[in-house]
Amino acid sequence: MSKYNEACKGEYKRKFLVVIDETGECDRAVTFAAYRVLRTGGTVALLSIIGNEQFQHWLGVENILRAEALEKAEELLEERAKHIAEIGDIKVEKHVREGRKAEEIEALINEDKDIAILVLAAGISSDGPGPLVSSFAGRGANALPIPVTIIPGGVSDEHIISLC
Repeated sequence: MSKYNEACKGEYKRKFLVVIDETGECDRAVTFAAYRVLRTGGTVALLSIIGNEQFQHWLGVENILRAEALEKAEELLEERAKHIAEIGDIKVEKHVREGRKAEEIEALINEDKDIAILVLAAGISSDGPGPLVSSFAGRGANALPIPVTIIPGGVSDEHIISLC
């Protein structure tokens, strides 16, 4: 049996990691990942990151802000998970982390070896593709140990479906 056949034996564990935020472009990345998993198998891993720089207040205020941010992150994850469920019977994992976005993405990828592809959506504003796309693209081909798929933020669901 070839190495390829041996590697593909058993349950397909590949995960598509999508970073969740409040932007409309984020939905493009979620839709792409969901349709790829629907077609090829695997799991969509949703990651919401709470920036810890927003909690630099007195302890009581800090705890309230952290709880509100956590609640908002979980709401965003649940909204995207419902959207994925409307697409089909797709496995979904939800993760919430606190810290700097790029660092937390890298940490999760390093911790979970089943994460095989990071899916990001490029921003549609004239300010550029967005901070995450710029961060990883600016570091070159070896920025991450996995491929990064960048979905144009302005594409339609129909176009995304045709790509999958």
